[in-house]
Amino acid sequence: MCWAGRMMLGTFRILLVLVHASAACGFGLFPYGATGIVCRMTKPAALLLNQETAQVIQAAFRNAKFPNITGERSMRLLGKVAYALTNIQVNDLSIEKSEVELKEDSAIHIGIKNVTALFKGTLTYGYAGAWFLQLFHSVDFEIESSIDLMLNIKLMCQKDQVVPDASDCYLTFHKLTLHLQGDKQPGWLKQLFTDFISFTLKLVLKREVCKEINGLTQMLTNFVLDLAANFVRDKDIIVDLSLASDPVIKASYVESHHKGFVLYKNYSSVLSDSVFSPSLLTESRMLYFWLSEHSLSSLASAAFLDGRLMLTLRGEKLQVLFEMGDPEEQRKAVQMIFQGTSYNDSVAQVWSLSHPQISLQPEGTVVKSLVAVEVSILPAGEEPLVSLYMEKEITVTIQAAYAENKLILQPVDSSIEIKVFKCTADPSGNDPSIQNFLQNMISVVGIPEVTSSIGSALTSLMNSKRLNLFDIINPEIITRKGYVIVQLDFGFPSHVLLNFLEKYL
Repeated sequence: MCWAGRMMLGTFRILLVLVHASAACGFGLFPYGATGIVCRMTKPAALLLNQETAQVIQAAFRNAKFPNITGERSMRLLGKVAYALTNIQVNDLSIEKSEVELKEDSAIHIGIKNVTALFKGTLTYGYAGAWFLQLFHSVDFEIESSIDLMLNIKLMCQKDQVVPDASDCYLTFHKLTLHLQGDKQPGWLKQLFTDFISFTLKLVLKREVCKEINGLTQMLTNFVLDLAANFVRDKDIIVDLSLASDPVIKASYVESHHKGFVLYKNYSSVLSDSVFSPSLLTESRMLYFWLSEHSLSSLASAAFLDGRLMLTLRGEKLQVLFEMGDPEEQRKAVQMIFQGTSYNDSVAQVWSLSHPQISLQPEGTVVKSLVAVEVSILPAGEEPLVSLYMEKEITVTIQAAYAENKLILQPVDSSIEIKVFKCTADPSGNDPSIQNFLQNMISVVGIPEVTSSIGSALTSLMNSKRLNLFDIINPEIITRKGYVIVQLDFGFPSHVLLNFLEKYL
C-alpha cells in the first residue's frame, strides 16, 4: 500500500509516494482495471507539508559544493586583472515563506520567497601592468544575497518507479552585494570586482543550488520508497506497489493508483476487474487510501499460507474463554472437557483450516472460514491428551476502527456451523450440553477474543513499522461493497524528515 506514508521536498515529500509516474507510462485503455490500492492527497495536506520546505531548502544550500570562481579582464592602464573566489561557504540562511500549487495534469510548483543567505570566502586578485609590474592580494569577502527560488517538479516513470525531475529550477536575485574585508578596500576596487563577479556568481549559484535540489529530490524519493516498501513487507509477505495507471494531478488533489496484489513465495494473485472510480473518493479530508476487496483477501490468504492464522490460549485467557454463561451449565461442560485438570495445565489452539473468504459490504468486513479448535490437557510427566477437537464454519461481520494508535476489530454479527465434533468425555456426541455450551462460548467470547488478538497483532506489526509515531487525526474506516476507504487528517511527523537529513546529509 501507499501507507505509508511520507516525506518530500516540502509537498513533494509525500507526493513521491502518492505519485509514481508521468503520462509517459502507458497502461492501456482500461487503466483502473488493475487498481488494487489508491492514494489521494488533497490540497490542505499539501499546504501542511509545504511548511517543512525550509529545512530541505536550507540543506540544499548548505550541502551544495560551490566551485572556485575565476576570471580575468583587461583594464586600461592596469593591464589584465585576474580574480579567484575560493572556499565559498553559506552562513545565516533564512527563508521568508514557501508556497505550493498543484498544476492540473502538469507539475507540482513550489515557490520559495526571499531566501536570504550570506556567502563567505576568500578573494584573490592580481593585475599585471606595464613594465611587467605584478601585484597579487587576498582578502576575505562576504556576499549578501536575497533570492527567490521557483521549482516545477515533473514526474517521470522508469520500470514502474518514479523518477522526479526538478531540473526546472529558477533563481531570481533581488540582491547580490559584495563586501571586501569589512569595506576597508578602496571603493573603486569593490565596484570593479562586483561588476566582474556578479554575472558569473549568479550562474554558479543557480547551477549548484539547483543541482543539489535535484539530487536531494532523488535521494528523498529513494528514502520514501524504501519506507513504503518496508511498511508493506513483513518477512515473506509483500504488497506490490507498482503503478496500475497514470497518476492524476488536479488543482485540489493528487492521486495515484497501484496494483496492490500480494506476493508470497510462489503465490500471487493479479487483479483485472477493479471497481475503482475517482468519484468514490471525496476531497474533504487530507489523505485517503482506497483498498480493494481483492487486496485484503490476498493478504488474508498469504497470512494463512504463512501459518499466521493460529491462536494459542493458556492459563487466565483460557479460563476467561471457558467460564461464561450459565454457571451450572458451564461447570458441567468444563468438568467434562478438562477432566478436572486446571487451566494452567491445559492449552487451547485455534487455527484456520482453509483460505479465509473476505467480502467487503456496507455492514463491515464479512469473513468466512473453516476453523479448528483443539483443547489438550497436559498431565504431569505424560504425553498431552487431546480432550476436545472440533471443526466449525464461522461467518463473522467485523467493523474496524483506528484510535489511540490501535487497530480495533469489533465483531457485530456471526454464525457458526459445527462440522466435526470429538470429545473424550462424550465419544458418542449425544450429550447436547457440551455442544450448546461450546456454541455459546464461541459466539459470545471466542470470536471477540480471536478478533481482539488479530487486532493486537496487526497493531504491533504496524507499530513495528513506526506508524504510531505519526500524528493521525480522526481516522475513519468505511466499508462498501467490494472496497474499503481509510480517510484521515494528519500532522506532519518531523522526525521522518530529520531521519532523512541525518542519513543522507
